[in-house]
Amino acid sequence: MVSGTGKQDASCGECQVLRKELKETRRQLEETRRELRETCRQLREKQQQLDEAVGRCIEQGKQNEELAREAHRQVAVFRRREEQRKPHPRKPGRKPGHRPSWRKPPRRVDAEIHVPLECCPSCHGVVEAVHPREQIIEEVEWTVRRVRLVTEVGRCPQCGQVYTTHPLQVSRATGAAKTHLGPHTLGFAAYLRQQLGLTLRKVCDVLGHCGLELSPGGLSQALARAADRLQGSFTHLHADLRGSPAVHADETGWWLAGELAYLWVFATPRCTLYTIDNRSQEVVRRILGDDYSGILISDCLASYDPHPGRKSKCFAHHLRALKEAQKQAPHSDLLHQFDLLLHATLVLHKVRPTMEPTLYAQRVRHLEAWLDRLLGTRADHPAAEKFANRLRKQRPHLLTCLYAEGVDPTNNLAERQLRPAVIARKLSCGNKTDAGRRTFEVLASLAATCAQQNRSFSHLVAEAFRLQGHPMALTGVPP
Repeated sequence: MVSGTGKQDASCGECQVLRKELKETRRQLEETRRELRETCRQLREKQQQLDEAVGRCIEQGKQNEELAREAHRQVAVFRRREEQRKPHPRKPGRKPGHRPSWRKPPRRVDAEIHVPLECCPSCHGVVEAVHPREQIIEEVEWTVRRVRLVTEVGRCPQCGQVYTTHPLQVSRATGAAKTHLGPHTLGFAAYLRQQLGLTLRKVCDVLGHCGLELSPGGLSQALARAADRLQGSFTHLHADLRGSPAVHADETGWWLAGELAYLWVFATPRCTLYTIDNRSQEVVRRILGDDYSGILISDCLASYDPHPGRKSKCFAHHLRALKEAQKQAPHSDLLHQFDLLLHATLVLHKVRPTMEPTLYAQRVRHLEAWLDRLLGTRADHPAAEKFANRLRKQRPHLLTCLYAEGVDPTNNLAERQLRPAVIARKLSCGNKTDAGRRTFEVLASLAATCAQQNRSFSHLVAEAFRLQGHPMALTGVPP
């Protein structure tokens, strides 16, 4: 009995030790679990802080990118912000129920081909109920006509050295330079380059499909000669621009010999003139002259202000500045009143042809008084004061479009005429030499003007390359 009791006591003692160890282990595990929970909580807080920091960095990066874009706005003038990009409101194509449209047959057919069906093409058996099916095929044949042109040169006792010419002759160069492109080919190349906006290499590729071998350098020199021949037309274009009742002007960034320059455009509904120079007021004086009697329509660039003639400032630029001010001061009553005034001016300009002159003059006087009252009102926000100062500076030119007929309240014409040049800048990065600048000014101006007047630019270039007189004698030294 004693021995059994001792064994039982020993077993109970071991159980108590095990219970204590198990209790201690549980306590340690509980402490470890609390430590792990605390560690997880701290890690979650750090992760949240890191996520917030990353979010701030991303937002700051977006702001820096937006500021960089705004700083280079002149070289990306037609870029739209992300919030301004909207999906197309409807499916492409004509509206439902429109009249059908198809390719009309030509008025003249050059050739007629008949393909008879005498037997089955597969089994060569007899075919019954044969009836014709007519089609009109319009095919472009890329062929080159090569002409060996022989002219004569002699000496007149009275006039000196004389020549004979031909309408296909574009130059009198002989020897190693006796192979020339014809006037229509040069006109077609200038059309591809200036009106379609192809690069020099792509123009050479197109001409290569016709069987003509031409290098980009040779094409560049040919276009430079075309610009020289068209200098007289460019001078007449400049004179027509100065005689216009209103001229739209705008400018954008450009590269000239690796240096920053500016491409200016002066446009009317009938003609367009490009020039590459700096951004000073001297460009406006050189193109229009101080005696220009028309109205200069432009944005609020300070280079336009010194010109002594009448001016009209673009309402679209004012509305864009007003929108930016309203983002900073959305509850400004003064900005709201300016918004109503500007839109009322646009509406009045639009309905002017249908209004009685006395009533129209009364509405104009009302807008003048309203504008003066707003400009004399104390601003309720710094953004409103900044916009009011903008209008105060341009006060003499704000409502010009309401007094002069044919004056558009916006400068959209000049901005539209800048778009082809902006595309050309992306492809060529501007001009490398001053000679290239002159070539671009002449050819781009005449190409845009021909498009406005629905005239053929390629025909204009071809006629400029034709040597005058056939057959007749030309005096002087050959070019």
